[in-house]
Amino acid sequence: MATVRWTKEQVKLAFHLYCQLPYGRIHGRNPEIVALAKVIGRTSDAVAMKMLNIASLDPAITETGRAGLGNASSLDREVWDEFHSDWERLAVECQLLRQQLDQNAEEDLELENDELLPEDFTGETRQVLTTQRIKQHFFRRAVLSSYRGRCCMSGLSEPRLLIASHIVPWSKDKANRLNPSNGLCLSAIHDRAFDKGLITLSDDFKIIVSDELRRRDEPFVREVLLPLNGRAIEPPERFAPQAEFIAWHRSELFVDNRK
Repeated sequence: MATVRWTKEQVKLAFHLYCQLPYGRIHGRNPEIVALAKVIGRTSDAVAMKMLNIASLDPAITETGRAGLGNASSLDREVWDEFHSDWERLAVECQLLRQQLDQNAEEDLELENDELLPEDFTGETRQVLTTQRIKQHFFRRAVLSSYRGRCCMSGLSEPRLLIASHIVPWSKDKANRLNPSNGLCLSAIHDRAFDKGLITLSDDFKIIVSDELRRRDEPFVREVLLPLNGRAIEPPERFAPQAEFIAWHRSELFVDNRK
């Protein structure tokens, strides 16, 4: 019996899920992979294998000696390139496609920063909110799964205290708003310090604590933040931070360089 070729939509959905699962959970028994397989008419093992083929295109995987399955097709590469050229469009497109195919697909996508919303919002406002939820949900899952659900500076693993933190802020680089390589998994306090430029990273991903923080004679700063200086972040399994994003943060946001 001839093997049925993967369609582009199927590969997109496999890639979409690949981004959101920890690498170690890509196997045919994973409930999320089983659910996707059922929706697209593939076996769960076939979906897991496709995701591992996709992994062979990921430099963060291959540079650590892992190779995925190494059988990526030209279509896999095409989808990989499409995502990397337009993360926002593909993240929204895949979520909506999944919901069309699967009536049981998760629609309660919480915003990372909850806002008070009117109970009767409709029409355009509802569509904007839905799109925003899809984008934030994708970025959060992609970043947290890449860092194994732990703050890369402190090791904290309580999900309610973790933030998918942008390296280059959301407002400054539209093209990379949802690029997981523009994200760090940080605790709420580390996210705030990073966002305000009180800490940054060197080119070799070591933490730099600002002189402004060093001058603060407070127990919390001395005990929690100052010891970070010179310590390397815990590297992600996938989607390593891009050097140009780190350099931008250091030159544009880090307070020591804005004096």
